[in-house]
Amino acid sequence: MSKAAPGFDRYLGIDYSGAKTPSDSLSGLRVYVADRGCEPTEVLPPPSPRKYWTRRGIAEWLVERLAEELRTLVGIDHGFSFPSRYFEEHGLPHDWPGFLDDFQGHWPTDENIYVDFVRDGIVGNGKVRSGNPGWRRLTEIRARGAKSVFQFDVQGAVAKSTHAGLPWLRYLRQRVGNRIHFWPFDGWELPADKSVVVEVYPSLWKGQFNQDGRNAHQHDAYSVAAWMQRADLDGTIARFFKPELTIAERQVAGIEGWILGVL
Repeated sequence: MSKAAPGFDRYLGIDYSGAKTPSDSLSGLRVYVADRGCEPTEVLPPPSPRKYWTRRGIAEWLVERLAEELRTLVGIDHGFSFPSRYFEEHGLPHDWPGFLDDFQGHWPTDENIYVDFVRDGIVGNGKVRSGNPGWRRLTEIRARGAKSVFQFDVQGAVAKSTHAGLPWLRYLRQRVGNRIHFWPFDGWELPADKSVVVEVYPSLWKGQFNQDGRNAHQHDAYSVAAWMQRADLDGTIARFFKPELTIAERQVAGIEGWILGVL
């Protein structure tokens, strides 16, 4: 049986952080890039007094990369949406772009603030758009070990990075939306002429690769890029874009989002 031809030209793995402000240099923000022929290498931020990436810097860099002709698969390590219970409790339509707008209006974490400023009621209006740590998305339940996007202040939590990162997905959509496909919100089938942005969970893959001196954040980003590259090149990635879901589950996941690699 012949292997399918690679679908992408480039693979970007991003380990995310919700610490401090969008303009702060964060050691937990790491970016690795691979193409069809070379293993992932770390991408350093543009020269500046800041040693590490900022969330704003990554978003602006992604806008530039996604405007290029190379068809790119981008994996970002934070939640892309919230559990369906959140939409029900707050009376929100099942519309992901509308959700991003509504979220940013209450949690303006793309401004020069900490996520905790909204949590503490200093800015924004997070109290009327909050969730319960007991609420979990279908993909988190299926992934085993993935924590709720509302579970703050515990080891391995993604709540803060999710609440910090969602407005930047909106930013990307506003600036290069016609060139990118946010999976699965824009559809489960991938267009052949667009780059694709997906939610990832590095714990699914990082044990498959030697750490080779990388720290934990570097290795998470490396593993995302390396796994996506390998799965595309060996022709197995297509099945991961078609997780085993019933019609009802697919409808739920279409608004909650899905973690690439969870079947």
